[in-house]
Amino acid sequence: MSTRVAVISGGAGGLGQALSAGLRAEGWQVVLLDRDISGLTAAPNEEAIACDLTDADQLASACADIRARYPRIDLVIYNAGVTQIGPFSELTEAAHRKVFEINYFAATAMARQFLEPLRESHGTHLAISSVAGFSPLYHRMAYAASKHALEGFFKSLRSEEAPHGVRVQIAAPSFVATNIDRAERQSDGITRPGAAADGVDYMTPEAAAQVILTGLKRGRPMIPVGRVARLAWWINRASPRLFQRLMERNIAKGQS
Repeated sequence: MSTRVAVISGGAGGLGQALSAGLRAEGWQVVLLDRDISGLTAAPNEEAIACDLTDADQLASACADIRARYPRIDLVIYNAGVTQIGPFSELTEAAHRKVFEINYFAATAMARQFLEPLRESHGTHLAISSVAGFSPLYHRMAYAASKHALEGFFKSLRSEEAPHGVRVQIAAPSFVATNIDRAERQSDGITRPGAAADGVDYMTPEAAAQVILTGLKRGRPMIPVGRVARLAWWINRASPRLFQRLMERNIAKGQS
């Protein structure tokens, strides 16, 4: 049996690295894509490619290189993303669009690059969304909107790709401590995910990756990641009004 190959965007971050480690422990070859790979150290069965995913030419070149060197690709994980924290009254148009460029358009452009390879392998698209992808989240308008869009795209893609034997799965973590003390928050409120001080019940990247990869192997279309995500999923489905009250009480309190 040939070695399975996975491609992970946002691979230099905490969750991307944890997902890579989990896959490599099971014999996968992993290719990481990220804008800055300078902090990575060499690891067996892992290679990294520097790529600004929002640059169409860079993305096309990196993906073409991967396809040329790996005739079979079994899994693509769309993990790259940023968050934006602050009220809508302070959200600039430029910041709003930047969040979408990274969280949504980069992922969909990458999905197009690997559409045929995953059809050929009967592989899997795995989108890393968020609790904010299916519910509101206080002071995260651009982020929540981009993740709602991401989920809408991949849920729709699921129906199109099923006849080709391709699975489309979505993982929705709540708060993963990927960048605690490394927020690098910009003046427009854009910051690294997993760095906010108002998070609730943070998970480690390793724990989140374990849940995601277990859901991947079980073929679950939707994978809530962690206790908060599971509760949010069920409460929001049963009573969106109750969820909104609970979310405001916990998240807004954390920002006060």
